[in-house]
Amino acid sequence: MSTLLLLTSALQASADVLPGLALLGHQVRVLPAEGSALLEAPDADLLLVDGRRELVQARDLCRLIRTTGSDVPVLLIATEGGLAVVSHDWGMDDVVLHTCGPAELEARIKLAIGRLGAQRDAADPEAHVIRSGEVVVDDASYTAKIGGRTLDLTFKEFELLKFLAQHPGRVFSRQQLLQEVWGYDYFGGTRTVDVHVRRLRAKLGPEKETLIGTVRNVGYRFVLPAKEKAAADDARAVTEGADADADEQAQPDRQEQDA
Repeated sequence: MSTLLLLTSALQASADVLPGLALLGHQVRVLPAEGSALLEAPDADLLLVDGRRELVQARDLCRLIRTTGSDVPVLLIATEGGLAVVSHDWGMDDVVLHTCGPAELEARIKLAIGRLGAQRDAADPEAHVIRSGEVVVDDASYTAKIGGRTLDLTFKEFELLKFLAQHPGRVFSRQQLLQEVWGYDYFGGTRTVDVHVRRLRAKLGPEKETLIGTVRNVGYRFVLPAKEKAAADDARAVTEGADADADEQAQPDRQEQDA
């Protein structure tokens, strides 16, 4: 699930601007199609610019986004008539018809976000490596290791381990895992998740199978190793302590100013 920003001047819900969005599970926030709205815009994985009516304004907005130095993918929403005048120098990454179906829209969103991820990975060789305790997952070579031992995983077992390791401690329901790992077009039951978790635990080995924890009546989570969890808790405590000290030091200054 990705976070999307829809820039539009229409007083409509996002599903009315782009009906295909209503059938996808992405988080969508709607902002005015103005450059000023970008100043305080929240972080997003992708921007959607509504060009159904004000195509010139949409073109200028796409160009403005690029001048800010943002590398977030931009998808321009256009009508059939608008496609005739769209040009590559507008600054968007792709164009979608406002009538496109959810499958096409999902594919374009994934491709745009994927291209950005590939560019960032090329700039940072370690970007594709996920480390969580003794587990090391290399997304580029599709290899996973635990304690230096290479795991012989199927594609879905690898994807499941990667997804859980990316979110240590967070609990995911079986339905969420189906959507994130198997995709929205998978029509199998949640029993599939249980089967893959059991196989994954077997390959982790008796001593490491507890890394995939079960939360009764909820789902599964990647259990952060005790040492790593303690280190994270210590770091958080240090940060909170530093913030408290800063507040205490600032208090006398505020009292003097009030006096």
